[in-house]
Amino acid sequence: MVGDNGGVTVEEAQAGVVAHRRGRPKAALFAGVAALALVADLVSKALVVAELGDGHQPVRILGGLFYLQQARNSGAAFSVGTGATVVLTALAVVIVAVILRTARRLRSTAWAVALGLVLGGALGNLVDRLFRAPGPGRGHVVDWVSLFGPDGEHWPIFNLADSAIVVGAIVAAIVAVAGIDLNGGRSRRPA
Repeated sequence: MVGDNGGVTVEEAQAGVVAHRRGRPKAALFAGVAALALVADLVSKALVVAELGDGHQPVRILGGLFYLQQARNSGAAFSVGTGATVVLTALAVVIVAVILRTARRLRSTAWAVALGLVLGGALGNLVDRLFRAPGPGRGHVVDWVSLFGPDGEHWPIFNLADSAIVVGAIVAAIVAVAGIDLNGGRSRRPA
């Protein structure tokens, strides 16, 4: 609404400030979450490789709720695709590129956290695939958390990158079901 003097009313100015705050880019949050997930994963894997090397017995924690042990995984989650390491590496590069491209439009805090977690986790496992044995693009991912028993007998062994990807995907699914778009607004649902 325009006032008598051609200016903006107080209500319009307040509404504009609220819309502007909601509309701020969330690039710093997105990058921070991704960096935190990546660094936590890389540090944890370095510790595992140094302390839980070959021949080391699994370390039992919380009465057997967790077992810490080093395992190498050439496949994806749950050891799916163990013969397709190069394909999984290429897929991870594509996922990282798509997330980075999408991140430019982020105005939603929830989406920034979700995509930051997925990106950090994808980068963590991609680093392994690029730089660990048996060679670039074919490297095996270091997994180290086994639930309810050693050697992944009850649940596949995983790492912090895997956890970040799963939590990020769950947050993304919840946000999508809630109808929140990348801009932080509500998606229009068909009537």
